[in-house]
Amino acid sequence: MKPAQLDAILFDRFRELSAARASEDRRIADFIGRLNDGMLAADFSYRTIVHPKTISQPLHFALDHFFNHQTHHRGQAHALLTCALGNDGAPSLDLILLQREKGLGGVRSS
Repeated sequence: MKPAQLDAILFDRFRELSAARASEDRRIADFIGRLNDGMLAADFSYRTIVHPKTISQPLHFALDHFFNHQTHHRGQAHALLTCALGNDGAPSLDLILLQREKGLGGVRSS
């Protein structure tokens, strides 16, 4: 689903949003899995939403932004939760903590 504006509400129910997010995550992973060095170096074009214009740049730079920008929004969401729930009530979104809890990322403790 392609929003017409940045503050568009695409789903009214969390269950629908969650299913759409899982589907989009699979689509992203499939796309990334098919890329090769030549594709990453090739130009990628997209159209901005707020001040519509076409932007072109090598795909690898666009992907840097794509994945980094999610971190920005995760921080915004966490700040809102912390304001609403307090430090003790807000969940930790720290990746290294998740890795320790789940035994992922080669984390070892002594």
